[in-house]
Amino acid sequence: MAAEEQILAPEQRKPTSRKAMYTALLIGAAIVLTFLFGNHLGRVEDVFIVLTAATLVAIVAVDAWMRKTGLR
Repeated sequence: MAAEEQILAPEQRKPTSRKAMYTALLIGAAIVLTFLFGNHLGRVEDVFIVLTAATLVAIVAVDAWMRKTGLR
C-alpha cells in the first residue's frame, strides 16, 4: 500500500484559495436565484431555490466568521 501512494511536494498540498471559494459560492447563489424568474407555476419551487441560495451564502458567512475567530 505505501508503495502505491504518490509523493507530493508540500506546495502541491496547498488548499484552495479562500477568495476563489467565496467567489464561486456567491456566484452560484446568484445563479440559483435567477431560477426564480421562469415559467413555473406555484411557489413551492421558490422555497427550495431561496433555501439553496441561503445555504450557499451561509457557508461563506460561517467560514469567514470561523477564520476570523480562529476556530479554523
